[in-house]
Amino acid sequence: MKLETFLCYDMMMHDPDYLPVTAAVIEKDDRILIARRKHAYMGYHWEFPGGKLEDNETLEECLKREILEELGITISVGRLISSRKHIINCQTAIVLYAYQAEYISGDISLTDHDEIAWVKPEDLPGYSFPDPDRQIVRELLKE
Repeated sequence: MKLETFLCYDMMMHDPDYLPVTAAVIEKDDRILIARRKHAYMGYHWEFPGGKLEDNETLEECLKREILEELGITISVGRLISSRKHIINCQTAIVLYAYQAEYISGDISLTDHDEIAWVKPEDLPGYSFPDPDRQIVRELLKE
């Protein structure tokens, strides 16, 4: 086993405090919104937009706030699709909560992303996602 793999495995076994992070699977006209990060942190991958939970905030409130901040749109938050723990780059421990969401209003304006796409669910595997978001794609394709 490579040292990096061992260290990641070791972090998971010691169950560090996981940072709660939300992701929105925003649906409109039988398509799902994905956004491409413009920062190198996530390697310019596509993702389901969302963000970190702040103090005194529910996961649903976090998701609505993050989508308004990142995309300038209002959403309604639906059911929880998945929640899964991840270690990112052997440094950051997160638990990612992915929710079904519906676009309500607003014109999309990009702040953290350089591109968006409205994609048919069956076309999602053709996009480059970081591992946490790939897990969401797998969950969506199971349904």
